[in-house]
Amino acid sequence: MNHNDNTTPIRFYFRQQIVTVHDAATTCTVLDWLRERQRRTGTKEGCNEGDCGACTVVVGTLDAAGQLQLANVNACIQFLPTLDGKALFTVEDLAALAPAGQDGGAALHPAQQAMVDCHGAQCGFCTPGIVMTLFNRYEAHQGGAPLPTRQQLADDLSGNLCRCTGYRPILDAGQRMFDLPAARLDRTAVEQALQPLQRPPQGGLHYAASRTLDDGSTRQDHFHAPRTLDALAALYQQRPQARLLAGCTDIGLWVNKQLRDVGELIYLGQVGELQAIEERGGCLHIGAAASLEDAWRALAAHAPSLHEVWLRFASAPIRHAGTMGGNVANGSPIGDCAPILMALDASVVLRRGSATRQMALTDFYLDYMKNALQAGEFVQSITVPLAALARTVRGYKVSKRFDSDISALCAGMSIEVQDGAVAAIRLAFGGMAATVRRAAHAEAALLGRPWTRESVRTAQQALAQDFTPMTDLRASSAYRLQVAQNLIQRLWLQTRADAPLIEADSNVFSAMPHVLA
Repeated sequence: MNHNDNTTPIRFYFRQQIVTVHDAATTCTVLDWLRERQRRTGTKEGCNEGDCGACTVVVGTLDAAGQLQLANVNACIQFLPTLDGKALFTVEDLAALAPAGQDGGAALHPAQQAMVDCHGAQCGFCTPGIVMTLFNRYEAHQGGAPLPTRQQLADDLSGNLCRCTGYRPILDAGQRMFDLPAARLDRTAVEQALQPLQRPPQGGLHYAASRTLDDGSTRQDHFHAPRTLDALAALYQQRPQARLLAGCTDIGLWVNKQLRDVGELIYLGQVGELQAIEERGGCLHIGAAASLEDAWRALAAHAPSLHEVWLRFASAPIRHAGTMGGNVANGSPIGDCAPILMALDASVVLRRGSATRQMALTDFYLDYMKNALQAGEFVQSITVPLAALARTVRGYKVSKRFDSDISALCAGMSIEVQDGAVAAIRLAFGGMAATVRRAAHAEAALLGRPWTRESVRTAQQALAQDFTPMTDLRASSAYRLQVAQNLIQRLWLQTRADAPLIEADSNVFSAMPHVLA
């Protein structure tokens, strides 16, 4: 690394002290740093793409009020510089939190002891990640709040695969840990340790690391983490060739799986203005760097019917790290945010330097993985009209695996029925074309028509004019079209005037109540 006035080291809280790093690559993952630099091999490498959860760690961040907020994330796809100003906890830290054993020696943390008591581990490879997820839930439960249900624990563990014991004993452990002697993290001590690490608004992290290229030459890779929206806009306008980094949930895979050189990085995670979620002017405004978890929670607060598609968006560790703005800007045709947002008449606020412009999300995508962003321009926020959230809204995700899987197709639908006729309709689909887009012909077949089975059949037939989906490993073209047609009927079944189906009647878990027993 070039130690000059323009670069600063990475600083974070780890193992009850402040760690300073100045010689790691900008794309060194937290997992590699733990295992290769610190020899802390309790955190395991499994899939190396944020799917299996063996590498799960907990990261602590100070919120605007200076209070510690914890979240479990995948260490394998988090770049080390993103830890600047934060706290890192791994499975090897839990013993320090545990009460002393009967003989005065170290004991296990309740999350660990419960896994032992309930026989929740067999081969043990996935166990450290599972324990960290349980630890995160344990810390989230404070005071007299209700204990988590088995369903809540199962949702927490959706990003932790166990192929040996299955989940019953792990869920048992999740409940058992609250019955054991308490072992709480000293949050005040961590908060006090993190306060001096918070960089001033006019500063931010400017980290650089040298590396040797294949031709034998050397170059510096830069990692910038501005602290304000204005600083970000100015920096990106000056350096439009840099790559914007939000949650690492996509770019991390480019590095790990595709071995891509991502070059200069500008990290959005320290810009507080981009993480804000607020209601004003009749709209819900979601900052582009707001986590997927927070953004989906805000949407579901207005439209509870989106709760299931929220929980099925990847897993909790991915939702804690990833951002809704990043998912929208990425523009994947199988992204799960865009169909829902299009159904809600969402728009994006784009910024370049000091100038901003607003664009309907339906106009943002130009072609496969191409959008309307200009050089040096970025997504600042997502705007959702509250009136659209007040309509009848549904989100449907179809995938081979119920939890933490990539969609074969995803649908966002909203409808308003007045006097038995369709007054407003939005049908948006992902996985059906090169971009996420609305089904214009199907919508036209319903608008102004009675909300009846006959109208639905007409819309289903019209859907074939809107899409000619491709066949790939996840689904065939015929399957995608048929399922998309079926989802329009599902919307009708759930919203028809006569005996509409409740959500439980069309939910796979309602047919298998023994799963979480």
